[in-house]
Amino acid sequence: MTYQDIDSFFKGSDEVNSAAEAHGLATGMLCVNGQTQSAAWIKQLFDEGDEVRAEQSRQLAQLFEETRASLESGDYDFEPFLPADDVPLREQIAALADWCQGFLFGVGALYRNGEQSGQTREILRDIVEFTRLDPDAEGEEDEAAFMEVTEYLRTAVLLLRAELGSNGRIRIH
Repeated sequence: MTYQDIDSFFKGSDEVNSAAEAHGLATGMLCVNGQTQSAAWIKQLFDEGDEVRAEQSRQLAQLFEETRASLESGDYDFEPFLPADDVPLREQIAALADWCQGFLFGVGALYRNGEQSGQTREILRDIVEFTRLDPDAEGEEDEAAFMEVTEYLRTAVLLLRAELGSNGRIRIH
């Protein structure tokens, strides 16, 4: 299952811009509530009138469960679901901004006014800023900055999961 395969599910969607945004949503939901079910995520992704084919639903559920496993892994192997490195940098940056937008929505969908540390508030502010990344970047310097932001997100997500999952007041779906 590639990024492009999953991304094709959202072409023409009014709800979700990309596979990156969908994955960000899943990650945010799982950071707040590790018991969230893939069906709750899929319901968030599509309008009630949208028809989700069985194969799409199966692939999305598989991505969701892989995300859950990577977040729970002690190996710190979580990665935001983004286009491959051979995709133009501007598309990678746009996908990263989408991922951050989805992540914030996912956290907001389940997190309810629990105490947040200063570090958590700072990380969430940083992620908000990442939704505003300029996709018109090119060159080695911009590529290095993109890699730094991606690595920051990997670590930040694991920190947020540890805090939000234990301190947030959640709704179980």
